[in-house]
Amino acid sequence: MPHKTELHPDVVERILKRRGKMHVHDTIDPKRTALVSIDMQVAFLGEGLPSEVPMARAIVPNVNRLAAAMRARGGTVAWVYSTFTPSIFEDWSSFFGGTYGSPHGRKVAENLYKGAPGHKHWPAIETKPGDLWIEKNRFSAFLPGASDAEAQLKARGIDTVIIVGTLTNVCCESSARDAMMRNFNVIMVGDGNATYTDAIHNASLTSLAITFCDVMSTDEVIAKLGAAAARAAE
Repeated sequence: MPHKTELHPDVVERILKRRGKMHVHDTIDPKRTALVSIDMQVAFLGEGLPSEVPMARAIVPNVNRLAAAMRARGGTVAWVYSTFTPSIFEDWSSFFGGTYGSPHGRKVAENLYKGAPGHKHWPAIETKPGDLWIEKNRFSAFLPGASDAEAQLKARGIDTVIIVGTLTNVCCESSARDAMMRNFNVIMVGDGNATYTDAIHNASLTSLAITFCDVMSTDEVIAKLGAAAARAAE
């Protein structure tokens, strides 16, 4: 079962005072929206691996549901994945030589080299021809120079991103913050993101929800996509 998403009551109160409603986005236009799945790779979902996030396996059904709903309504599905090379230890020494400077951190990075077992996409994720595949070499998919996610999505006329994946508080949160700063509308899916504990997950979403993005459930996103499709058919 995915994390139980519960935003802190103080933050909910602040959001309601500021916006007058919980959700920023009353509608979602599938044609201008991309589902952006972050790091659903063996490195993070495989049992016993150095960077395993057990809860990430629990969100796979919701990620697949959202991807299918996006495709059915003409939206874009983008699979973002981490790829490192041996130069990462020098290029990103503040992390791999600093806050994550340990033998464990080296194992995590090496498992995300191309060809390493952990680099592969999780096999239960249902990808389709026509989906986008986007490499990144930092936490954020929208950090300039870390990937071409922004360029690929804007070339398709995308102005809204729905973020799922792992870890909620690391790559997903970093991507959400940078996407908003690059002028994308951002929706984080509460039961479509995963990290180590409910407390960490909710702390991340609570921080994001005040300023950076909307937070919705899988069912809420699919309902809004369906409503948009129904209006378009009228």
